[in-house]
Amino acid sequence: MLKNYLLVAFRNLTKNKAFSFINIVGLAIGMAACLLILQYVTFELSFDNFQAKKDRIYRINQDRFNNGKLSTRWAGGAFAPGTEFKNDLPEVEDMVKLSPAGDILLSYKDQKMTVANNYFVGNSFFNIFSYKLLSGDPKTALAEPNTVVISRSVAKKLFNNQNPVGQNITIYNDKGMKVTGVMEDMPENTHMKLDFLQSWATLSKIYAPGIDNQWMNDGCTTYLLLKPGVNPRALEAKFIPIVKKAYDKYKGSGESGIYTLQPVSSIHLYSNLMFELQPNGDGNSVYLLLGIAIFVIIIAWINYINLATAKGIGRAKEVGVRKTLGSAKKQLIVQFMLEAGLLNLLALLLAVILIIVFLPVFANISGLHVSFSLFLNPVFWITVAGILLAGSFFSGFYPAMVLSSFKPVEVMKGKLSASPRGIILRKGMVVFQFAASIFLLIGSLTVFRQIQYMQNQSLGINIDQTIVVKPPIAKIDSFYRNMKAFKNNILTNPAIKGMTVSTTVPGEPVAWNAGGIKPHGADQSQGKQYRVIAGDQEYLTFYDMKLLAGRRFSAQFTTDTASVVFNEKAIHQMGFDKPEQAIGKQIDFWGKTYTIVGVVENFHQQSLRDDYDALIFRCIPDLRNQVSIKISTANIQQTLAGLKTDWKTYFPNDQFDYFFLDEHFNKQYQADKRFGQVFGVFTFIAIFVACLGLFGLVSYTIVQRTKEIGIRKVLGATVTNILQLLYKDFALLVVVAFVVSAPLAWYAINKWLQTYSFRLSINWILFVIPFIVVFIIAFVTVSLLTVKAALMNPVKSLKTE
Repeated sequence: MLKNYLLVAFRNLTKNKAFSFINIVGLAIGMAACLLILQYVTFELSFDNFQAKKDRIYRINQDRFNNGKLSTRWAGGAFAPGTEFKNDLPEVEDMVKLSPAGDILLSYKDQKMTVANNYFVGNSFFNIFSYKLLSGDPKTALAEPNTVVISRSVAKKLFNNQNPVGQNITIYNDKGMKVTGVMEDMPENTHMKLDFLQSWATLSKIYAPGIDNQWMNDGCTTYLLLKPGVNPRALEAKFIPIVKKAYDKYKGSGESGIYTLQPVSSIHLYSNLMFELQPNGDGNSVYLLLGIAIFVIIIAWINYINLATAKGIGRAKEVGVRKTLGSAKKQLIVQFMLEAGLLNLLALLLAVILIIVFLPVFANISGLHVSFSLFLNPVFWITVAGILLAGSFFSGFYPAMVLSSFKPVEVMKGKLSASPRGIILRKGMVVFQFAASIFLLIGSLTVFRQIQYMQNQSLGINIDQTIVVKPPIAKIDSFYRNMKAFKNNILTNPAIKGMTVSTTVPGEPVAWNAGGIKPHGADQSQGKQYRVIAGDQEYLTFYDMKLLAGRRFSAQFTTDTASVVFNEKAIHQMGFDKPEQAIGKQIDFWGKTYTIVGVVENFHQQSLRDDYDALIFRCIPDLRNQVSIKISTANIQQTLAGLKTDWKTYFPNDQFDYFFLDEHFNKQYQADKRFGQVFGVFTFIAIFVACLGLFGLVSYTIVQRTKEIGIRKVLGATVTNILQLLYKDFALLVVVAFVVSAPLAWYAINKWLQTYSFRLSINWILFVIPFIVVFIIAFVTVSLLTVKAALMNPVKSLKTE
């Protein structure tokens, strides 16, 4: 019996080649798109799931308050809380701290290299986290001062094939450190990327004794390992008296804090706080893409249903004959379900081929490190099997029930007609397809317009024609003298328009977060938190910051090291209504008095996702930080070569490592761009597959109304008349789809745009353009089939078999 079912199924597929091709291609595209999106979603959801103790690992997040008003939300925070919580609360099994140590210059014999992901790390690191230690003892590797654990990549570059453990390396051409372990490179799906781990004892015993007791000094990320069964929310309540007791020592400062626990597995998708170890993803975007995957595969299945039922009219006599000869309805259902399964299987095989062909393209668009190794992943094949089974059932069940229900007598008399419920269901499915397509188009257009909006907005500063050179880190006798000589030398070149040194550059977060700053002589409770940027005398002029009152820093004023410049938001936070009111006023800044000499306009230090910060600018001429150089656009390569030569003259042990600032700034939008690209590509796929569904419904309608079309032509109807007759029904479906999707799309894009501090306004263009696009696509799809039917010879249409 099974052999007979398969034989009939293959005959039907080969007999109706066009029908089979459209169905297989539509399903294959839908399956391939769904599987590719699921790879993206699975990767994003997999972050830190490999941690063996992930259910008990929590990061301490810190909210700082000034006089009861939230001032900063930290992914890290103060140094003391972790130590106090571990000592005072029995629910805490273990604790580890991390603190960034900046770029570091390493040397071993003749080998030298610079490492960026350099952190001070507590000795419990390998007990809490499941990062693999290839050599060394995880219990003691980070126990002693001046010891380090390095990644496999660093070990390979610095030691080649030698065993690094026990060897001494030199940092900054000055200090010796002992390698006590080598760890495997951290995987892509973790929220931290560390390559060089210095022992915490190096920081707490050598560089900053007593730092573990600091409640007001921020710059530490702390993780707790809770004992099994501990309720994190109940534990947070026990933080409160400990924190209150600590802050009571700073009464009058107006400072307070709230500490909360965040599960390690939620950090990547649900955390965008200050001091994140690296940029995180967006959970809402990930689940939106998951929704697209579901939409695409459902649209593909709906296509099969519509096409199968449309083509089923031609098989009505086959069903009638089978029933007349004794076939039971159950046997017919099995036959048609088997055909659906066979067609889904062929589509799935084609989908796998499409994935192999387009996987590199998808990896490039999404930015994921997806490789063909996914075919070795059992989860991938379980997903494939699930899609095959679900697709065979859902896409095959309804057509099987419809086709097996034909009555032999009506079929033989030629009185077959569609049920009203069946027509409503098929039209409803097409409405769903186009509602989903319009929804996705609105979303895709919104993402594109928001990215365009952010990139086209004025930053309030000038970052054009600017390169930034990473600061020298090798130890030299007189850094300031060398930097000054380097600057004087390069400014003799007409291609160099200016140079400045600063603690940060546009496009990067301001790491200097200073609390307790207040008007001179005011009560300590008036102290508030500000972000501080230090630069030399040329910094404000170099970036062309718009002056609202007073003056910028200048080498003409020798007292500027005791002066500060505020931005607009900072003076309002200080209590001044107008910029002019702040000029000449003094502030207390960490025990010293500074005079406000200028106020500049607010500008975008980071992307437009973030609000303006309250900024204070300090003048510190001898900074050892990032070097910004403004160059002419003519002969750029020649200018860069000259700069490199000069750099090596004054900083012989440092690399000339630079980047173009405008490109660096726009990297902040890279994740948004990739999301938009992925969204756009799969929106196009969804619309294409939806058109195949519309093709199915039009085909079905034309088959049902063939004789009506013939009669109308005999009575004088033109092709245009018939086109209008048939198109008005489908135009109504598109209108209904728009009415259904527009409110849902408005809610979704409004929710998404709320994540941006500066965003475009939702207007009618975002809805009208997708509607027009889908309307035109539907019109073209309907017209292709309708014109063909309208041009058919009426004699052929009215012929009775």
